[in-house]
Amino acid sequence: MSDIPFAGDPVFDLHLGGKMAIVPTAPVANRDDLSMAYTPGVARVCTAIAQDPSLTQHYTWVPNTVAVVTDGTAVLGLGDIGPAAAMPVMEGKAILFKAFGNVDGIPICLDTTDTDEIIETVIRMAPSFGGINLEDISAPRCFEIEDRLREALDIPVFHDDQHGTAIVTLAALKNALKLTGRNPEDTRVVISGAGAAGVAVTKILLNAGITDIVVLDRAGIVHSGREHLTESKADLAAITADISGRTGGYGEALDGADVFIGLSGGTVPDEFVATMAEDAIIFAMANPNPEIHPDVAHKYARVVATGRSDFPNQINNVLAFPGVFRGAFDAKARKITEGMKLAAANALAELVGDDLAEEYIIPAPFDPRVGPAVAAAVAAQAKLEGVTR
Repeated sequence: MSDIPFAGDPVFDLHLGGKMAIVPTAPVANRDDLSMAYTPGVARVCTAIAQDPSLTQHYTWVPNTVAVVTDGTAVLGLGDIGPAAAMPVMEGKAILFKAFGNVDGIPICLDTTDTDEIIETVIRMAPSFGGINLEDISAPRCFEIEDRLREALDIPVFHDDQHGTAIVTLAALKNALKLTGRNPEDTRVVISGAGAAGVAVTKILLNAGITDIVVLDRAGIVHSGREHLTESKADLAAITADISGRTGGYGEALDGADVFIGLSGGTVPDEFVATMAEDAIIFAMANPNPEIHPDVAHKYARVVATGRSDFPNQINNVLAFPGVFRGAFDAKARKITEGMKLAAANALAELVGDDLAEEYIIPAPFDPRVGPAVAAAVAAQAKLEGVTR
């Protein structure tokens, strides 16, 4: 019997030894190969880069490599499990980058939760990477970390928990609105969750023309009349509930609402779901337990989506982040803009085309068109906005 814990469990067996490895692209089969790949030949390349640092974009793997960085404080639905326990998720993210975007991802788990230390560490290692993908860092620190890194670095910085979720959510919602005959400007949206994903989804929906939005946290609707709001929640209140004047909890928020987007966990009582508008849209994306189980949601809604792979209409970030970085790298973009995120969402939504139906509002993760379509849209938008090198 093996002395390795959990040996024989198929999930653990798949992870045995990790899920990725470094594979050379240059041969080292003989002395000539070695002399060119390493010393003395490599010295010529190093000298040229020292004289012209832009050559790193041609003669290293840097421009196709993204650092997948976490501090392990908000991993999946597991919460603050620390950097060591976060590594399997970061490895998983890295292999998805490669499989769906042909981007080389390097998982990096930092043994600090201090905002300044994380920012300084990422800045110091940034010359080794063409982009930074922040992952599973708890709110509200994730907002400051991303904002300051975007200011400090001349390469794309992208917090996937925020923006990957937002892109795929908007793509699915655009098709759900089309299917139910709604216009964005007339649509009432309720978002459950005021963390990283909730903030980003709210902002991308506003940018897409949906203006009637309320966001809820554990204390109810986030509005400026509440006490002890964090800075991020105060900012959120100003662009959502303060405009509509709505206060209260799920009962007040869902009564007559067209759309529910769950990004928080917990359970929404059936009696509140029942008060939503006719032909309602429910995206209950908590994993593994949706805020509104699809069996319940289908009683009251015409279109239902979750974050799970065992139900139709899976809202999965893998539809976005590999193509976003692929497009940014192809265009040699210095950053990822709001316009590039909207372009990615539009490209995803358009792939559904004439096949649009209640159980098909978003492409499947394994649809081979997804990565290239998102990448092309992102690259084109980057060039249009002039954020390329």
